[in-house]
Amino acid sequence: MNELEIFKKRLIYRSNYRGTKEMDILLSQFVKKYIDTFDYNELLNLYEILEIDDDTILKWYSNLNHDKSFPNNKTSRLLKEFKFK
Repeated sequence: MNELEIFKKRLIYRSNYRGTKEMDILLSQFVKKYIDTFDYNELLNLYEILEIDDDTILKWYSNLNHDKSFPNNKTSRLLKEFKFK
């Protein structure tokens, strides 16, 4: 297993075990859909998002908080538009 595969597995794990069920569902579905399409920089952007606490992500995703410090990149825009089933 190479370093990129190990990194992806860490991102998958982190997206599945967040602490709140809502974020487990949202982020795990998002990561499952996009992880194999992201290049290395997008994976780093995803890592940055996954390091943010659940409450901040949920408020940003739900448009309850317009935090200017939240990452603004292709990965975050995909997450913002993502609708899970």
